[in-house]
Amino acid sequence: MTEIKKYEKKDGSTAYKFKVYLGVNPFTGKESRANRTGFKTKKEAKLALNKVQLDFQNKGLNQLTKQPFKTIYEKWFKQYKTTVKESTFSKTEEHFTLHILPLLGRIPIVQMKTIQIQHAVNVWFKKGLSRYKRFYNYVYRIFEWAIKMQIVDDNPAVRVMLPVDKKQHKTMKNNYYNLEEFQHFFICLQDLDNPQALMFFRTLAYTGMRKGECLALTWNDINFETKQISITKTQSQGEHGRLLVNTPKTDASVRTVDLDDDTIDMLKNWRKLQLKNLTQLGFNSLQKDQLVFSNRKNKMLVPVKPRTWLQLTINRYDLKNVTVHSFRRTYATLAVESGSTLKEVQEQLGHSDYRTTANIYTEVTSNQKKETSQRFANYVNK
Repeated sequence: MTEIKKYEKKDGSTAYKFKVYLGVNPFTGKESRANRTGFKTKKEAKLALNKVQLDFQNKGLNQLTKQPFKTIYEKWFKQYKTTVKESTFSKTEEHFTLHILPLLGRIPIVQMKTIQIQHAVNVWFKKGLSRYKRFYNYVYRIFEWAIKMQIVDDNPAVRVMLPVDKKQHKTMKNNYYNLEEFQHFFICLQDLDNPQALMFFRTLAYTGMRKGECLALTWNDINFETKQISITKTQSQGEHGRLLVNTPKTDASVRTVDLDDDTIDMLKNWRKLQLKNLTQLGFNSLQKDQLVFSNRKNKMLVPVKPRTWLQLTINRYDLKNVTVHSFRRTYATLAVESGSTLKEVQEQLGHSDYRTTANIYTEVTSNQKKETSQRFANYVNK
């Protein structure tokens, strides 16, 4: 508690002094205090105390006005790192460094206007950055945090109008292979003569696994007797591109998926070939945690490797351009077309929400539409 005290000086005269706690500087994190002595009257000490407190507040306001968006982001990021996995905050930091801060980082956060954020969003959109909405959401979150910290009073990002990429929506809607394209892809991939790539996409396409789950797979996860794979982990990237093994995306992602007989036989043959190849390179592939898919140093493959295999196949054989993730979508679509229920597909894919399976992944193919029409005609024409 601030208190003005009367004290006796060395010459025997009396004077007034005060010691005051001013608060914590929000930008340095340091506590500020002030001591003043030598006031002839209590009123003079009181005036000086008020001035010290006012100066501290004004200094804080001046500092606040000058703080760029980048500084506030850095303070938010320290808190954010304590709430998510390394792979998540590493990717977030990359988004800010490459895309957000170059456009908004130098602008004082108190002075930032909606039009400046709108401009940044438009730039990301025009560059064809598919994650422009995510970048916007990060800016929005920074301002919401700044409001809670009493740094700003308003969130200008609220009033931004997000553009809609109609072309991207159309492309993603067709981001899967129908049965004929699916079969043709594997004929082409087999002709490429890359056993590991063939086994990787076979596993991916015939189980609906995510790419990261497949890259983190070890032989210990595969039960050849029950013909099942236990999915308990996934590959992710940490700081500076470091490869990590984390728990899967959601609780529902921890699951057991079934394998068909042919895929089981192919995995057995791949294990024998991998043993031979790694032995020649000086590695023991009979270890408990041996990866199913590995590089020449017997380490995890980098996340872009499957995309390299896929693009090579697409370009060489002039196939429809799809993403690695499309094989998960393809699995769902063809599984439903073959007679599996959405509930069965949901469990195989590890979706926590039934609607994700129904709305995002499954497509009503042209074949199904024809079958629906024919079933109706057969029924009513009896």
